[in-house]
Amino acid sequence: MISHTANPDFSTLLNTVDAEVLLQHLVALENEIADASGPIQTHIDEHLSYLARQSLCNIEALDRKENSDASIGTSVSDDTGILNNYDEQLATSSLMTLFDRLFASQQVKLVRSGSEPEYIPADNTNPARIEFAHGFFASALHEVSHWCIAGEKRRQLPDFGYWYAPDGRSAAQQHAFECLEIKPQALECLFTLACRRPFQVSQDNLFADFDTSASTFTADVYRQAAQYLAAPKNLPRDAKTLLRALLTICIIK
Repeated sequence: MISHTANPDFSTLLNTVDAEVLLQHLVALENEIADASGPIQTHIDEHLSYLARQSLCNIEALDRKENSDASIGTSVSDDTGILNNYDEQLATSSLMTLFDRLFASQQVKLVRSGSEPEYIPADNTNPARIEFAHGFFASALHEVSHWCIAGEKRRQLPDFGYWYAPDGRSAAQQHAFECLEIKPQALECLFTLACRRPFQVSQDNLFADFDTSASTFTADVYRQAAQYLAAPKNLPRDAKTLLRALLTICIIK
């Protein structure tokens, strides 16, 4: 059910049963729809699958938790103990390896940045680079989500051709920012839940000097994520590929 509240509970979007159903839909879509460049590449060899299972999702700890609440995600405060058990650096490395293998044919790399995120398009000698902030796992999923949304033309432009105003935006700038962020953050939500981690939206405007109480951004992201779940065929092509891989790794046992 799509929530219309200002603060919807994202953890209700994708429980284990829903995740298994979604995976089945994605597999069916892959079997039915041939991509122009050939079948969507979703093969994950035994070594990569083992590596990813150990780092992208804490199966054993979360299985114990699911016995009590039967859900993939809970509130951030409830999951603090579980998240502390993750080796965040290993999780990020595993995600980078998974992404680079899945999309090798597209000449793109997922890269840790020591500073702020940046997208650098491919040139004659180098693949495109999706640089995510400070090596953070959540930032990696966020930047990958933007790449999935961007079409072929935008992938040829630095930062996909989008403007960015730093924290402290005006009300008009914040509204424009939120409109552009709904679909990427909806994808990020699904990727995050597929990794069995809690998700929170990012409005990225902590120092706003205007009333933000009327914003519907959180509900809009939730609604878009729910719409993707209701109709997986509407997911961007590369989002289908990555989401299937993440669900295969973290859901199938």
